[in-house]
Amino acid sequence: MSVVTKIIANADDELRYPSVGELESLQSYFKTSEKRIKVSSILRDKEQNIIQLASKAIFKLHPEYIAPGGNAEGARKRSLCLRDYGWYLRIVTYSILAGDKDSIENIGLIGVKEMYNSLGVPILGMIDSIECLKNATLDFLNEDEGLLVLPYFDFVILGMSF
Repeated sequence: MSVVTKIIANADDELRYPSVGELESLQSYFKTSEKRIKVSSILRDKEQNIIQLASKAIFKLHPEYIAPGGNAEGARKRSLCLRDYGWYLRIVTYSILAGDKDSIENIGLIGVKEMYNSLGVPILGMIDSIECLKNATLDFLNEDEGLLVLPYFDFVILGMSF
């Protein structure tokens, strides 16, 4: 749900007009809309480059993942890991556009953790992977754009940490 939709829905649920604070948050959101669109476009256009950098970083950090018996051993398992990278990058992009972390919450980070646990994927490794994805993403953004992206990656990392 976008910031706009959330504010309208909350006001409607309470049978009131949006508050001054809510309207100010909308102004702030609208002021950053061009930047949100630009950043989302960069992430879309650079997805493969970001994933490539992130995968090199995680496999350098955890070479045991691609070693015999590792979770990313062989081309098939490795491609599944890279598919997940694309999925997380896309979810972060949705949240950037919406100006809200609901897209991330709605995927159910607890369910994702349970899925990884059932597959024998180490959660600490997933946290490291998202950190690598975040760092790779920042390589394609200027500092101001990076500040827009960081809270969403950090939210995913925090959600996986508990």
